[in-house]
Amino acid sequence: MSSTDNAPEVTFTDEQWREKLTPAEYAVLRQAGTERPGVGEYTDTTTEGVYSCRACGAELFRSTEKFESHCGWPSFFDPANSDAVILKEDVSLGMRRVEVICKKCHSHLGHVFEGEGYPTPTDQRYCINSISLVLNPAK
Repeated sequence: MSSTDNAPEVTFTDEQWREKLTPAEYAVLRQAGTERPGVGEYTDTTTEGVYSCRACGAELFRSTEKFESHCGWPSFFDPANSDAVILKEDVSLGMRRVEVICKKCHSHLGHVFEGEGYPTPTDQRYCINSISLVLNPAK
């Protein structure tokens, strides 16, 4: 797992983040919240394109790595660029998980899970909150 010791490229004060993001976006991206399953804008999207961080615009995932996991959130088997995200141990809520955060601004994106048996090249499921993403459709 990577470390979050590296300072983010994009930084704002808490007040600036609150001005930039809606309350729901702030709760997920800056406070590591989770949107309810099945309600996200991109859960069932099959549009080709690039998914970027809603907070800073960094490219994170591509539609070619998105797959249907039936878990209620958009799922990807690999980031667009392995350096685009940071993986961090998360022991909140009495569980041991791996949090996925944007390398550029250190915003919370979701969690990654392994060994669930999905037929993907990596056997990983990056379970990402739709509200953390913006889809830029392919032209």
